[in-house]
Amino acid sequence: MLRPWELNVDIVRESGTALHVQIAQKIIDNIQSGRFTPGVALPGTRDLANKIKVNRKTVIQAYDELISEGWLISENKRGTFVSNRALAINHHNKPALRIQHRKTPQPQKELTSIYSKRQAHDLIQFSEGLPDVRLLPLEMLSRAMRHALIFSARNNKSAYGDPKGSMILREAILQMLNIERGLHANLDNLCIVRGSQMGIFLAARIFIEPNDCVVLEQLCNPLARDAFKSCGAKIQYVSHDDEGLDVDNLQLLCELYQIRAVYVTPQHQIPTTVCMSQSRRKKLLALAEQYDFLIIEDDSDHEFNYSPKATLPLASIQASNHVIYIGSLSKTLTSGFRIGYMVAPKEIIQQCANQISLIDRQGDIITELAIAELLHTGEIKRHNLRTLKIYEERYTFIISLIRKELSEFVSFTPPKCGLAIWLKVCSSIDMYRLLSDAEVEKVSMTSGTSYSASNNLTPAIRLGFANLNNDEIRLGIQRLKAAFLNQDTKLLSA
Repeated sequence: MLRPWELNVDIVRESGTALHVQIAQKIIDNIQSGRFTPGVALPGTRDLANKIKVNRKTVIQAYDELISEGWLISENKRGTFVSNRALAINHHNKPALRIQHRKTPQPQKELTSIYSKRQAHDLIQFSEGLPDVRLLPLEMLSRAMRHALIFSARNNKSAYGDPKGSMILREAILQMLNIERGLHANLDNLCIVRGSQMGIFLAARIFIEPNDCVVLEQLCNPLARDAFKSCGAKIQYVSHDDEGLDVDNLQLLCELYQIRAVYVTPQHQIPTTVCMSQSRRKKLLALAEQYDFLIIEDDSDHEFNYSPKATLPLASIQASNHVIYIGSLSKTLTSGFRIGYMVAPKEIIQQCANQISLIDRQGDIITELAIAELLHTGEIKRHNLRTLKIYEERYTFIISLIRKELSEFVSFTPPKCGLAIWLKVCSSIDMYRLLSDAEVEKVSMTSGTSYSASNNLTPAIRLGFANLNNDEIRLGIQRLKAAFLNQDTKLLSA
């Protein structure tokens, strides 16, 4: 295996400490400092011995000690690597090991209950609505990236381009939005951004001045909330229910304050997964016209629809100058592909382009060209259909498991779309203890409190399921159930 770096180990031959102990301790120090992370390949014993002028057997002895203690692992014909278990040892701040003797030391045996029964990598994580990267069509992506690199080199596309994004990608996304999502936009209405969060921040940067009033739902996307606050906005919160944002409550706020903008996720409300009803969508647009405020529509998870009929975005209902539409292709492929878009009136898009010129002058032209090819050839559409079928199966599976295993602890309404499920936890459950017990059981999910405007305790959890296959979902639900049952056991013992 090619290792494009050298391991520098300073040894002191007159120190009285055995050479193999010095070598091992230097490696431990590098792991504990974070310089060597799990999976990093160490040099071969022969190479390291030649570099530091010691007998190869000395290096082998050091490596063997570290392997027996869990710091390193050896893979046949591949080499020696920093172990994942080193994370657990380092996490609990164990003291430096006395490895002069061949006995297996204590750190590997004294790990807390989080790590005692399972490997450190054995965490089941119900992620925040992220896609499964294992479904990524790598051959298709690599081919498109290769074409983009060749095209860029031959056509001098490495020069600075349009801050609104490459024309070919904007054309492809515009076609998708107009045909599939009912928008009535043209190229002057569209700008490419690095994911939806950048679009939200740009909207806040352009329109929000210190002390402007921005309305968000009481439970909402915390990153969006922080973006508006960073621009000096005063946040007002509106209630929401099973039909989405409470427009009557919003109207009361409009009468009390001069509202500058309202941020909503109507397709798949973050975090409750509710789809805003059509009547409330129309009332929201009417209020925007009446009170002259902007609607910043974050169309989260639009492409992951499980109902027979898709609900179109707010921006499609009427040609309104009050809607800024924000979306992303990141979940279609993977979050590593930071491609998002904004649709707004021409003058707003130009202001976005001006801001982008200041913070992201070049953009990512190679990725933009590659994604444009996949959109034009229909590859992304076909990939969407393939993954949607898989996610729908997982969606059906996790809903059936929750009903079977967790019904005495939670209540929920199956969402119409999206990659996450919102569970309301029974009032008798201690949320702090539940989250602590879930950590012990090696299952991770997002607490409802993290979405709360005032960080008040919210008896709910959000389970993103798309990143897990059915076996992983089953194991995760079993562990979550164990966390609930463990709380009951503690209550009885108390």
